[in-house]
Amino acid sequence: MTKRIQAKYKIDRRMGENIWGRSKSPVNTRDYGPGQHGQRRKGKLSDFGIQLRAKQKLKGYYGNILEKQFLRYYKEAVRRKGDTGENLIGILECRLDAIVYRSKFVPTVFAARQFVNHGHVLVNGKKCNIPSRQIQAGDVVEIREKSTGIPMVIAARDTAERDIPEYIALSGNKATFVRVPTLDEVPYPVVMEPNLVVEFYSR
Repeated sequence: MTKRIQAKYKIDRRMGENIWGRSKSPVNTRDYGPGQHGQRRKGKLSDFGIQLRAKQKLKGYYGNILEKQFLRYYKEAVRRKGDTGENLIGILECRLDAIVYRSKFVPTVFAARQFVNHGHVLVNGKKCNIPSRQIQAGDVVEIREKSTGIPMVIAARDTAERDIPEYIALSGNKATFVRVPTLDEVPYPVVMEPNLVVEFYSR
């Protein structure tokens, strides 16, 4: 099950941004933080605060990944050749639950994690219930035949809130992961700053 231990829209309100681009986000009507002190005037953030916020926003976007796992992704991004920030985005976008979400099989990234956990997804024809599984270029992710009629799946297909990116080729209930995307290719509704995340961890 999901490790989220707080209402997901509190992440939106704490960041002050509609990070998933959803019409239901309370940030659209309440652009201040949650809780009884949310409307207090905000002080200027330090460099550390800016870096921390960038990290929390990126973590929150992918279903509020646990810190231990997110740090592991960062270390893997450092180990790989090339720009560490770009590598980190690539690793996050290769997660199975991220691809299920990008393919519009489900309405939210939190639903994607639960959807995979409950065994509704096949990878290359075999059932997989591990949301964090790293998908490789050329892998095919599909919804099990008996799960295609779930109302949530039908509703997700019809939503106009987001489009399927070019690095995923959709054919019916099957999505082929074409390639690992760059930061510019990922359709984030808000600006993500993986360079600040790298600065945060490299202090």
